[in-house]
Amino acid sequence: MADWVTISSLATAAGTTVLALATFAAVRSANRAARVAEQAFLTGQRPLVMPSRLDDPSEKLMWGDQHFAHVEGGRGSVEFVDGNIYLAMSLRNAGRGTAVLQGWRADRFSTDVQRSPSPPEAFRPQLRDLYIGSGDIGFWQAAIRDEADPDHDWLRRCVVERSVFLIELVYSDSEGGQRAVGLFTLAPGRENYWLCSVVRHWNLDRPNPR
Repeated sequence: MADWVTISSLATAAGTTVLALATFAAVRSANRAARVAEQAFLTGQRPLVMPSRLDDPSEKLMWGDQHFAHVEGGRGSVEFVDGNIYLAMSLRNAGRGTAVLQGWRADRFSTDVQRSPSPPEAFRPQLRDLYIGSGDIGFWQAAIRDEADPDHDWLRRCVVERSVFLIELVYSDSEGGQRAVGLFTLAPGRENYWLCSVVRHWNLDRPNPR
């Protein structure tokens, strides 16, 4: 004679197991969809700072001490005036989100292909907010005025002797996330201008592309 109590219990247990598996699959699918949606959102907010094009319009810049300069498309402005070093680059945001320039660091030229980005604490903060809209051009500017600054002497020599040097920029999206570091070169050209080029990008808050 069939033990209907046992059969009923087994049927209930089987049903519960099937329901649990279905719930697990649904939750897993929902989590995957949420991750895809989050990734799509972040991609839509992600900036990518590059040198501007050579045919992009020039921009007039002003520093806090009322020093003025023009920076042409795809180029930089490098000046040594009254003991002060003024640096600028014409940039373009090739990403989908607004770029916010957070800080910078100058370094001597190197061809080290194993180079890593400088740690975030090594960057000098920008004294004012610099934004570059998606698909738009903008600029970066900075200055070193203190002769006791450890970067003053070697940068002055680069400016006066017109030799190439490096600039690292750390930037983020408009929310301060997705930080990245761009390594740029400023190299002297023939007609008293400085050509701006990008060497490499590193991601600080997500995996690198290489």
